[in-house]
Amino acid sequence: MNDQTQVSEMPQRYGIIVSRFNGPIVEEMLQGALEAFDSRGVSRDLIDIQYVPGAFELPVVATAMAATERYRGIIALGAVIRGDTAHFEYVSGACAHGLSQVGIEYMLPVIFGVLTTDTVEQALERAERSQGNKGYEMAMAAMETADVLDQVVNP
Repeated sequence: MNDQTQVSEMPQRYGIIVSRFNGPIVEEMLQGALEAFDSRGVSRDLIDIQYVPGAFELPVVATAMAATERYRGIIALGAVIRGDTAHFEYVSGACAHGLSQVGIEYMLPVIFGVLTTDTVEQALERAERSQGNKGYEMAMAAMETADVLDQVVNP
């Protein structure tokens, strides 16, 4: 992005990447995110949704989406629930690090909407739309951060 870029030239699309693993939980988060966009008047036509197998795959798709320069922000939604092995740490750590790197590299809000909980019950609580759905919160964070970046880049 060069210094001549105007706010009106900024992309208006948002991308949401959804992990299919722990699907019912993540789908609730997706619905919450869509409700947040609705609340801010963002048309569903401006939201691209991509599905991936699990949380580990979120960063590579976020990278591909960011590289298109079509998005104001990208939200990665998933749920990694601790089990009896170290798999939880590997997946959640790699996912968080990868998504962070994409945001920094592309100067783009890439929102870590991946629940990392000890139990299914904890994940369900955070996905419940009537009790502070994390998908909703992540979409609001994406829009707010995109607005801040617009102000910083185009004062």
